[in-house]
Amino acid sequence: MKKSVIVTAATVAALSLAALGSTVSAEDVKVGIVTDVGGVNDGSFNQSAWEGLQRAQDELGITASYLESATDADYIPNIETFVDEDYDMIICIGYQLADALRQEAEANPDVNFAIVDDSTNADLDNVTCLMFEQAQASYLVGYVAGLATESNTIGFVLGMSTDTMNEFGYGYCAGALDANPDVKILQANANSFADTAAGKTAANNMIADGADVIFHAAGGTGLGVIDACKEAGIWAIGVDSDQSPIAPETILTSAMKRVDNSVYDTAKAVVDGNLEAGVKSFSLEDAGVDLAPTTDNLTDEILTKVNEVKDQIIAGEVVVPKDKESFEAAHGEGIYQLAE
Repeated sequence: MKKSVIVTAATVAALSLAALGSTVSAEDVKVGIVTDVGGVNDGSFNQSAWEGLQRAQDELGITASYLESATDADYIPNIETFVDEDYDMIICIGYQLADALRQEAEANPDVNFAIVDDSTNADLDNVTCLMFEQAQASYLVGYVAGLATESNTIGFVLGMSTDTMNEFGYGYCAGALDANPDVKILQANANSFADTAAGKTAANNMIADGADVIFHAAGGTGLGVIDACKEAGIWAIGVDSDQSPIAPETILTSAMKRVDNSVYDTAKAVVDGNLEAGVKSFSLEDAGVDLAPTTDNLTDEILTKVNEVKDQIIAGEVVVPKDKESFEAAHGEGIYQLAE
């Protein structure tokens, strides 16, 4: 799809500032994020988004704010609050806001919107879709899990089964199997991004079945997974942000999705006057996804091997599956179960 430049009052102001030395400044630009039900303190991608927007406020001088969504019924009212307050950019965090975003973007064609993990709105001229090759980062942590397990049994807890979220599972399972063909992968769908009890129960069931490494892609639900792993003295793998501060002796590594950078870049594009609609993708090649920088719990041997695989992915020598067809072509049917 051809990308189109969005020209709004904020964009014109930024262009005037850059070209003409206008008295209008970045301080007049207002950017807000609307969280999904995980909330801004989920220790995961909502929190990462807010950290990126706070950095934009500190470095660029914009006005930054967030509104939390307790339920999906809050999505439209929260978006409309920012619209009514004349925000120049409204960033929706997570594909669950896609329908609400479409409704509001169509009703307010002069307002800039962005959304994380959704490309269904890419046809709208006032929406920027921030997409990530999360399967690549998940492959790396799966590779780590396959090498680190001593029981040859690992786990994966998913927040919700959708095409986007299942990319985490395909990548994780592929990486684990490529590192250790004998590994058994236990899997559970918590069907929520905000149910820590469900996450803990799923992890405890896996621990009872012998898992000694568990990866979650479950937002706030994943905090329950981490808690269960901490209590059992096994490894947990975090997601979206470097989650090691939550449990430094429990988090083996994290599959990072740099939502913070994408939000910062979006805010900067508004200020600079070069915001574009359409899909903007982030991958290992541009550090849009990666392993967490904290490596204290990784052995030198594992770190060396996973960095070699990372280089191979960037070079195109290893192609990470991110859908059922490509995964099963490489690893066979019936291994990844949550997309059924």
